[in-house]
Amino acid sequence: MGAFEYQALDQQGRQKKGIIESETPRLARQALRDRGLTPLSVEVVVTKESRGPAALGGSSRIGTRDLALLTRQLATLSRSGIPLEEALLAVSQQTEKARIRRIILGVRSRVLEGQSLSNALGNFPHAFPVLYRATVDAGESSGKLDYVLEKLAEYEETREVMRQKVQLAMIYPIMLTSVSILIVIGLLAYVVPEIVGVFENLGQKLPTLTRWLIMASDFILDYGILVLGGIIALSAGCSALLRNEQILFAYQTMQLKLPLIGRFMRGSNTARFTRTLAILVGSGVELLEALRIASQVVPNLPMRQAVEQAAVRVREGDGLSRALGQTKLFPPITVHLIASGESSGQLPEMLEGAADNQQREVQSMAEMLIGIFEPVLILFMGVVVLLIVIAILLPIFEMNQLVR
Repeated sequence: MGAFEYQALDQQGRQKKGIIESETPRLARQALRDRGLTPLSVEVVVTKESRGPAALGGSSRIGTRDLALLTRQLATLSRSGIPLEEALLAVSQQTEKARIRRIILGVRSRVLEGQSLSNALGNFPHAFPVLYRATVDAGESSGKLDYVLEKLAEYEETREVMRQKVQLAMIYPIMLTSVSILIVIGLLAYVVPEIVGVFENLGQKLPTLTRWLIMASDFILDYGILVLGGIIALSAGCSALLRNEQILFAYQTMQLKLPLIGRFMRGSNTARFTRTLAILVGSGVELLEALRIASQVVPNLPMRQAVEQAAVRVREGDGLSRALGQTKLFPPITVHLIASGESSGQLPEMLEGAADNQQREVQSMAEMLIGIFEPVLILFMGVVVLLIVIAILLPIFEMNQLVR
């Protein structure tokens, strides 16, 4: 039985869209007619997915939150002993999003045809990442699918929590920075010309600070739009350059060498890599294959290359901890924890511990940087406003001295 997406007209001539399960498109059309609908189009869900995201009426990706939720539901149902096809049907009925329901029913249709769950998920590569599919495949091979799904749900939930924390932490600094820039521009473009114009009409020589303030105000009024356009063009140009892999590699290499940013980048990439590797190894995936998959989730290209080089050394008989340590890119504590895991036979547990350690360090570092940024920005804004006020008051003080 397959899943078909249909468009049809009801008896009042209104267009209807939805998902219907049937053996063939012909039977699906007949089922629609039995409901009093006139079918306009009936198309297999997987066929639409294979054409790319646009064919699905938008992005076919599943957000981290939705992926974590459906994985948790599937793990719970699987642990309860419910057959996989029934569990998939139940999950599809639980979701309120038609796009996700369409994908899950497409997976279910492939499972009903006799495919494994991992192969069925492979028909939707935009929705289910390679890590997700490889881990499910390992769970099916080892007979621990419910355990693997629970681990995947925890992984996706952890990612979602981290994403939300980063977003919430960045809201206030971004708002503060935006408001500060708008205030300074407003003062220079509208307030300063009105006040300083009075002094210019008096014909007296203005203090140096006041003249600089007038020059800054005139510059913003005359060239502000050009500067804004230049910033936008520069940002677009840098974004285009960073699409080149060699330039991006050099840029990310430079980032890793910076004092605070480099430590932050190494920590966040290491946490992501070790947690992914822990899930794969704990699910029974062979270490070399696990390293290949885990390297793909590392966004930093130099660190991804380091993982690939480490995999080559492991293939040649070297230990994982020694191979990663030779790259000089991974934190020493991570290397030591992995070495402990290798010697004790508890590598997945030690990888989880290393990921937790790096995640805590990255989070505390982000909180520290934000905690420093806020008072520094407030102090900077105070100095800027003070200079503007002094530049406005200096001519008034000079006028008072002349009057005396």
